[in-house]
Amino acid sequence: MNLALESIGLIAGSRTLPLEFARLARAAGVRRIVCTAVEGETDPALAALVDDIVWLKVGQLGKMIGTFTDRGVTQCVMAGQVAPKNLFDLRPDLRALGVLMRLKEKNAHTIFGAIANELKKDGVELIDATPWLAPLMPATGFALGPKLSPAQQADVEYGFRIAKEVSRLEIGQIVVVKNGTVLAVEGFEGTDKCLARGGELAGKDGGAVAVKVAKCNHDMRFDIPCIGAQTFEVCAAARIAVLALESGKSLLLERDACEALAQKNKIAVTTIG
Repeated sequence: MNLALESIGLIAGSRTLPLEFARLARAAGVRRIVCTAVEGETDPALAALVDDIVWLKVGQLGKMIGTFTDRGVTQCVMAGQVAPKNLFDLRPDLRALGVLMRLKEKNAHTIFGAIANELKKDGVELIDATPWLAPLMPATGFALGPKLSPAQQADVEYGFRIAKEVSRLEIGQIVVVKNGTVLAVEGFEGTDKCLARGGELAGKDGGAVAVKVAKCNHDMRFDIPCIGAQTFEVCAAARIAVLALESGKSLLLERDACEALAQKNKIAVTTIG
């Protein structure tokens, strides 16, 4: 795949991933980046990293698509989080309303998939951002922080099997386990609250193991599994001892800050799969 495109569209959510994508895409030779950003969620600092930015509310699908078609953009990517609750709190425009009415199941995967189909109708292809983001994806053998004990390694392997099954059922992508017992499974509340709940259930000594995976046949065009400094801060507060990522399918953002937090809080980071 040619990474040095003439232009690309960026559908930007929250946190640092849209900024990381813009920097890496520019470094790879992309000449023009046209961006749609979500009011109240997307970091305003992104404006300095792209050529054109249009701010919109969640649900303004027509305006989002028009941003790209009006500027001759034929390929775009999604990067950054849109809070799951916002997918249900949105005030859709007529085009988004039509999409929602046609969906039998309404979750992040089906809604984003339908958005991709709407983009395609107007000649804009939603493509996978991971070729540009590959430097941020820890591979097999990656490690930060303390070395895992045999018991922790066993929990990582057990948690991986459970997380893959939970993700296959479209429930969530992270589980928290300890001593072979599942303490928490991510649902609608999201990763941070799942980690906090799992840490609480691990007891006063903490020491739980969290495992984050991609779904089976995960569509990497959207909802790429990722963690960053905020995840490590949540793990520290919940006294999570180990954070395991599926190798080659999860993004580690703000790596220097994450490494510092892992060392300070004695959080072991590893990859599996």
